[in-house]
Amino acid sequence: MNEKNTVTSSTQYLTFTLGSEVFAVDIAKIREVLEYTLVTKVPRTPGFMCGVINLRGSVVPVVDMRLKFGMEPREKSVNTCIIILEIAQDDGVVVMGALADSVREVMELEPDQIEPPPKIGMRLRSDFLKGMGKQEGRFIMILDIDRIFSVDELSSLQNAA
Repeated sequence: MNEKNTVTSSTQYLTFTLGSEVFAVDIAKIREVLEYTLVTKVPRTPGFMCGVINLRGSVVPVVDMRLKFGMEPREKSVNTCIIILEIAQDDGVVVMGALADSVREVMELEPDQIEPPPKIGMRLRSDFLKGMGKQEGRFIMILDIDRIFSVDELSSLQNAA
C-alpha cells in the first residue's frame, strides 16, 4: 500500500452494499444519502452513468456503482439509494451521486482493523481501495473514492450535468 492510501487514525465510514459485497467510504466524502428518485437520462454519457438528478436546484450526475465495478445491473428496490459524494479533483470538488443497493451503517475502524488490499483475485482494481476493513469476521472494501473515476470520466460527468 503506498503512503497516500495508508490509514493512520480511527476513521468513520459509511458502509453500503452492492450485491453481497460490502463497501465503505470515508464519511468526510459523504454529503448525504437520498432515497432512490427518478434519474433523468442524458445521451452520450459513459455506460455506468445513470443520468442526473435535481438536488435542491443543482444538477447532480448519478453513476451506477455496480456497472462501474463490472457487476451485473440490478432492478431497483425499496433499499436502493443514492449516496451524494464529494470527489476531490485537481481544480476543486465534483459532487456526484452513487447508486447503491442499500446503505448499512456508519462505522468506525481503527488502523489495526484495516489491511492492505490484496494484489490479485479482486474484482476491483487495487488502486481503487484504501484497504480491507475487518469487522466481525467480514471484510469490507474501503474505497478510495477520489481514485475510482478518471479525470476524463469526471469531466464527462460534469459536462452531462
